[in-house]
Amino acid sequence: MVTLNIPPEYGWTIIGCAVLPFVGLNFIGGMVMGARSKYNVQYPNLYAVPGVHKDADLFNQVQRGHQNALEQYPGFLALALVGGFKHPIANAIGGVLWTLGRYLYMIGYTQAAGKRYGKGAGIMWIGVLTGLISTGKLAYDLINSK
Repeated sequence: MVTLNIPPEYGWTIIGCAVLPFVGLNFIGGMVMGARSKYNVQYPNLYAVPGVHKDADLFNQVQRGHQNALEQYPGFLALALVGGFKHPIANAIGGVLWTLGRYLYMIGYTQAAGKRYGKGAGIMWIGVLTGLISTGKLAYDLINSK
């Protein structure tokens, strides 16, 4: 049996990996709401329909950029929150980088047709790798704690 001691610095992991991304994802969600109004794409349509909506591709780029962030967030969150038990500050910083990277990804995706990454968006992967490596290290240490 292993006792899990949560370090006081884990609070930074919560802020960096749960609170900040929540705010960031809602901010880019607001970009989708603005695009709905700008391109006249009404609910219940998740995406604009080419041939029906004049600027379907422009709206869909905004929607897809946000959707991609929502698809990636659960995996990042799980890795960061678990890995944060072992390396809380590193994962908190990783959360900041992930959130900033998702914003830059959204900007690039919406402003550069055919490109998925805005300048600097790749920093989001530093956050993912931080969570992955620290979670792997935690798992290794638990297995070998006999």
